[in-house]
Amino acid sequence: MTDSTKPTVLIVGGGIGGVALGMLLHKAGVPFEIYERATTVKPLGTAMNFNATTAVMMKQCGVYDEFMAVAKPFSAVQVGNTHRTIDYKIDFSEQEELFGAKGFIISRPDIYDLLVRQVPKEHFHLGKKVISSEQTNEGVILRFSDGTTAEGHILVGADGAYSSIRQHMYDQLKKEGRLPATDGEPLPFSSLCLVGQTKSLDPSVFPSLALDESQVMTVLIKDTPYACSIFTTKKNTVAWAVGEILDENRSKEGEKNEEWGPGAAEAMCQLSRDFPVISGGEKPLTMGDLIDWTDKDYITKVMLEEKVFETWYDGRIVLLGDACHKINPAGGAGATNAVHDAVTIANWIHALPPNPTKQEIESYFEEYKKERLPKAKEAYDSSRMFKSISSKSYLGWIAAVCFKHMPSWMNRTLLSSMMAYRPTVSFLPDAEDKGTVKPAHQHSLETRRILKERQEAATTAAVKA
Repeated sequence: MTDSTKPTVLIVGGGIGGVALGMLLHKAGVPFEIYERATTVKPLGTAMNFNATTAVMMKQCGVYDEFMAVAKPFSAVQVGNTHRTIDYKIDFSEQEELFGAKGFIISRPDIYDLLVRQVPKEHFHLGKKVISSEQTNEGVILRFSDGTTAEGHILVGADGAYSSIRQHMYDQLKKEGRLPATDGEPLPFSSLCLVGQTKSLDPSVFPSLALDESQVMTVLIKDTPYACSIFTTKKNTVAWAVGEILDENRSKEGEKNEEWGPGAAEAMCQLSRDFPVISGGEKPLTMGDLIDWTDKDYITKVMLEEKVFETWYDGRIVLLGDACHKINPAGGAGATNAVHDAVTIANWIHALPPNPTKQEIESYFEEYKKERLPKAKEAYDSSRMFKSISSKSYLGWIAAVCFKHMPSWMNRTLLSSMMAYRPTVSFLPDAEDKGTVKPAHQHSLETRRILKERQEAATTAAVKA
């Protein structure tokens, strides 16, 4: 495609997935714009797990070394108790041998900053709240609350669990009788979480910060529905979370829950102050210490939803990340799956024919969904398994027994089911993958064949002319 025949992509949502897609489209030479409703981007959130499944893409984009400079490797998830001892570990130590790269813990602000710096500033627009979206046979139109509009050829909804783009698209599909009943149901809530990240600490205060590997720990608080998690980072901060698994009645209350409102985060801070923390030192620390070491403006309380939608696209509109699959963070798969979506969408957009029609765009988005929906469902199931550990339910007990006594061959099988799929950017030079487990089939690499055949046909036609 020439510059004049490439489709212009409008991305709504400037989170991890939206920015990753912007970075990839920029490298593909595809025109794009990112629209984010927030007027400023706050460094909110805790830590994220980026494993071997995203290493290939980062290496191809030339950001892997910079990523490793601000991320800390980890080899296990440790599960402890209120006596500040470890009951068992979930082993990830073979990740590099099996899949060619280590797993890393990185604070959300750090990975976001790294990705957003890869996107030219003139393509990133803040304070753009979408009030309506429309598609025609010729293109898409966005209207914003500030009275401005934007036009393009493709619209990507990367605007989170309560995506306005998904809602607009679903409203139209429902009018036409084309929306599956399950997609029209409200998002189910499964848990609530208080999250934050401390200032940089001296390792003498929190000794496990001095270790070469990130300490990823979950402490189950006895006789309560709560669990505390910590993640030590490269910058000597402690990212932390206090989670509560909701019962069936409370999970239905959603945003109407009476705990929401001013002071909700503070109330949960007070409730969890005495919960024990494992710091690696002799001095017993609590969640209260971590809370006191955290800027209060960056402590947030969030309700966590879980759902994989069946409808991911319609015509020129396609969804990405939480907008089409909201995965519980217990398995650390939310951000990685948003990046996987971005790679797959970018591969298919790059392979579109010149001046693509609405039907051609939709057919390529069908191929995107064909690859990503099964993987999103696998991640959803895996995250629910990890979540059960904190639930103190019968299923949680079974999961704990399995992890405690899991033989090494079974652990490798489990890891392979989670990390054999390592998406490659089809239009960038391949990165070396030294993993002993061969990468799983990636349907969007078919775009290389499509482009080669199109180029050969064009050359033949030119010779005949």
